Amino acid sequence: MMLRPRWIGALLLALALAAGFAALGQWQLERAIESGKAVETPSETVLPLESVAKPGGPITDRAVGQLVTFTASFVPGDYQLLHDRLNQGRSGWWVVGHATVQGTNGPVALAVARGWAPDEAAAKAAVARLDAGPTEDAKLVGRILPDEQPEVPTDKKHPQLMRTLGVGALYNLWTAVDGVDVYNAYVVERGAPAGLTAIYSPPPIAQTELNWLNIFYAAEWIVFAGFAIFFWYRLVKDAKEKEDELRELAASEAAHAGKVE
Repeated sequence: MMLRPRWIGALLLALALAAGFAALGQWQLERAIESGKAVETPSETVLPLESVAKPGGPITDRAVGQLVTFTASFVPGDYQLLHDRLNQGRSGWWVVGHATVQGTNGPVALAVARGWAPDEAAAKAAVARLDAGPTEDAKLVGRILPDEQPEVPTDKKHPQLMRTLGVGALYNLWTAVDGVDVYNAYVVERGAPAGLTAIYSPPPIAQTELNWLNIFYAAEWIVFAGFAIFFWYRLVKDAKEKEDELRELAASEAAHAGKVE
């Protein structure tokens, strides 16, 4: 049935239509990608910390990765170490300080990742230098990032050893923070104090908003392509069923005529 010339011709026509619809669908998809709008976030423009984040609540998606500036002093003895932190592909230690920032309603606690060290000894040596250094206010610039989920320590010999920067966990270890507001985010300092390596903190990847209308049109053309093949199949099937019915009817009539004779 399908090998008859007219149905082969109809199949070729259906395939040509399907190819045309598929090409239109691909064109619509390419248009959706090309016309996608990049969501611009001025993350590399240094903004005042107080204009980007507020104490006591999570930072907004637009604030994530923003470079901020602020004036703060670091509390001696409140430096903490984080292990297994990658920096340009190398595993090492972060030195995280307890910074006190003057907010609208008084002092605010802020976690600041000050730098990276290749091993624990170098990290502890840097902490000793920082604790012995000046404590007056200093103006800093860094990239603000969201609070990390704290992890339960797996080393029973060192229960206070941390790998993630959970502000809540640090807050419980800091001194003189009773009743003090805290930023539920941390800042990676741009640059690093002596003895530490600057933590690599690239700007956030720009997101792209796709043109969903063009994507919908592309999906429609793909459906049309499939329908062209299905329409050909349905025509062949209906024609075959009709021929079978006529054949059965003719056989039935012939058998009936034979019985009458």
